[in-house]
Amino acid sequence: MTAMAERHTARTTAPAVSAETTTQKVTRYVWAGLRLAFAYTFLWAFLDKVFGLGFATPSERSWINGGSPTKGFLSGSEGPFAGFYHDLAGTGFANWAFMLGLLGIGLAFTLGIGMRIAAAAGALLYVLMWSVALPPESNPFLDEHLIGAATMVGLALVGAGRTLGLGGYWETLPIVRRLPWLK
Repeated sequence: MTAMAERHTARTTAPAVSAETTTQKVTRYVWAGLRLAFAYTFLWAFLDKVFGLGFATPSERSWINGGSPTKGFLSGSEGPFAGFYHDLAGTGFANWAFMLGLLGIGLAFTLGIGMRIAAAAGALLYVLMWSVALPPESNPFLDEHLIGAATMVGLALVGAGRTLGLGGYWETLPIVRRLPWLK
């Protein structure tokens, strides 16, 4: 082979793509599992509050039976933001925003689409829930709400919607390519 042919071959031959390691594959599935676990918790909370399935919400206090999804929790606020949350408790705005948030975040996490928006919204919701009960019972600052908020941000950062979800397809859509914050 001539020197010119060798240079041409070197420039046009793509480097070998390394195969995914077992650790990388397991890591993808762990993040996907966490994503689906969060999806379940958001969708379960939505369904329980709408229908009063008897777990956190008794049937007589369900949303379809005239109950308020936010009144009980927000009315119990005792921290530095208690006045704000007491005023917000049970309002139409709070009820609708909370329920649409639970449903939207739950569906996005289930499908693995819109992970950036869903993770940001979920993290915000968790931080707000944390601020309702300040200080936390078992720790002067940290509780599961802040850990959950950070984990949801991690889900978006690692692209957890691509494994066991439609995130890979979603990211190829022209609108998502044009507006990457929709990923």
